[in-house]
Amino acid sequence: MREPGAVWAVVVLPPVMAGLALGAAGWDSVLAARDTGRPRALRAAADPLREAARLLLRPPRTVVAADRLLLRAGVVLLPAVALLAAMVVPLGDVMVMDPAVGVVWFNAMEVAVWAAVWLVGWGSNSAFGLVGGYRFLAQGLAYELPHMFALITAALGAQSLRVGEIAQAQQGLWFAVWMPVAFAVYLLSVLAMAFWGPLAHPVADDAAGGAVVEPSGPDRLFFLAGRYALLAVASAFSVPLFLGGGAGPLLPAWAWSLVKTAVVLGGLVWAARRFPVVRMDRFAEAAWTVLIPAVLLQMLVVGIVVL
Repeated sequence: MREPGAVWAVVVLPPVMAGLALGAAGWDSVLAARDTGRPRALRAAADPLREAARLLLRPPRTVVAADRLLLRAGVVLLPAVALLAAMVVPLGDVMVMDPAVGVVWFNAMEVAVWAAVWLVGWGSNSAFGLVGGYRFLAQGLAYELPHMFALITAALGAQSLRVGEIAQAQQGLWFAVWMPVAFAVYLLSVLAMAFWGPLAHPVADDAAGGAVVEPSGPDRLFFLAGRYALLAVASAFSVPLFLGGGAGPLLPAWAWSLVKTAVVLGGLVWAARRFPVVRMDRFAEAAWTVLIPAVLLQMLVVGIVVL
């Protein structure tokens, strides 16, 4: 893997991330338009741009005794964490950095999302916002161990925590083919990480929007953009972990990375419109009684094959 460093991090990475996040938002708008029977649903792809312009021009709502510092810290932290996590995600054979503990770096950045969402919920001084923040902490306790074990399973298959080496270890066979349980658990944990679709309980309607009920104007824009960016980055990380990285015929490696990322991202966005929101207690029970044993069994199989 080549590491172009600072130039790549400043010039290329943010636009690629923004494009993927905007594409996810546009696809979500198209699906929403189709579900409501809106004519010419494809035109809804431009709705996120119009909504972004509206939020930028709208002044933030003032809540009595809100902690604006904590709220703003959480709002800014969410997209910042997505950007930091993307630093170890390769685009073809190029990435900002390829440290020896790249998988650990990604997992550490993902854990920082817990702080971001909770700060937004707490700082808004709203009962519903606080409910959303604590719901996400509970969700994190439920999905983090299966997520971590899925990451470790891929690393075990390559016998390395370096993301570039994990991608190169799949030259003969994608890990998604012979580690299907770990791949499925990883995708499910991505939904939980981005509190998306069936795992959007922290921002569910039964709590009036939960953690996102009070942020408005630019604050709300940053929060929602960070959520889409997190979903996009986590989808992109599945490519070197389970889908062979940029390997593929005809197209260059960077193009294959984008194609695979778009397929995974599109599927996760689609899931939001096809499955109901799961209550946190039920998800926690399923995570601890089903997901953890299943992914541990997958890890055992991989360990026996590799070692």
